[in-house]
Amino acid sequence: MTRVWTVPVHDSTRVRDVRVATEEAGSHARLDAHRTAVAALVATELATNLLKHAGGGTVLVDLVDRATAGARGPGVQLAALDHGPGIPDVAAALRDGHTTSEASLGAGLGTCRRIADVFDLYSTRRGTVAVARVHQNPRRTGDACAAGGINIPLARAEHSGDAWSCARSDSRTTLMLADGLGHGARAAHASDAAVDALHGAGRLPPDEVLRHMHPLLRPTRGAAVAVAQLDTDSGELTFAGVGNIGARLHTGGTWEHLVSHPGIVGAQFPATVPVQRLPWRPGSLLVLHSDGLPSRWAPPEDPGLLGHDPAVIAATVLRDASSAASPVRDDTCVAVLACDRPAGRP
Repeated sequence: MTRVWTVPVHDSTRVRDVRVATEEAGSHARLDAHRTAVAALVATELATNLLKHAGGGTVLVDLVDRATAGARGPGVQLAALDHGPGIPDVAAALRDGHTTSEASLGAGLGTCRRIADVFDLYSTRRGTVAVARVHQNPRRTGDACAAGGINIPLARAEHSGDAWSCARSDSRTTLMLADGLGHGARAAHASDAAVDALHGAGRLPPDEVLRHMHPLLRPTRGAAVAVAQLDTDSGELTFAGVGNIGARLHTGGTWEHLVSHPGIVGAQFPATVPVQRLPWRPGSLLVLHSDGLPSRWAPPEDPGLLGHDPAVIAATVLRDASSAASPVRDDTCVAVLACDRPAGRP
């Protein structure tokens, strides 16, 4: 099931909690001792950085596998989110060995970038988001399009009822986001069934993917599911959704809403599923999200952010849609699809 470790970091004792959570995630991802130690070192530095420079924040530890572009094999994703003052000199902070914290192991963000398989960081005066991924057998791929996501369970529960995944077939990249009904393990079972179904039907168009999923999700609670498929040969994005999954496409400098159809995959499937077809232009970017994200969330406009790793974009969208005064009220998942950018760029 979709397992996420959510660790708030507001004092030095929580740095150890982040390291322990990462070691546990490494075991779940079947990383060997060396790769687990690498992930734990990166996690420790990210947590220490939150305390030293941001006055605290949150570290999300997640498992990644087939859904992660740019690498093969199981892995652990670490995302550090804060609402601090930002990093005034990002170039210096990313210099190998640079650290200003007595509590730090002396690795610094630069070393984290070097030893992680993927590392990317986005910092402004609104705060900083850093994402790192460590895989067991990292192998770069030549995929032109990259997908990334972030997932946070309600009330720091062990399992999230939301899940996202990505499948590839020839020139087609298919991004899916599922929101299992309710919360907890049973909701996670429904969304995980949708992930498994996707990888048996990624070659199909989005509406057929949803129809393929429906009988497979009948033994579960059911889920809201949206599927977007990009064909890089034709330059066309095809979208279909059943249930309350949000979708926005950034193209030509503007954001456009994509609309899902009412229903529940696995329970109340509609007789017809509308399909939207839109042109995919250079610089286009797609955001899918569950209803844990406020309906009036503001899409990012900073061109500097839109050029980052999709997981960094997703984490920034989630962070900026909530705050300590207005926390998320549901399992929340955000997934992003983008092309023509390296995963984990410096």
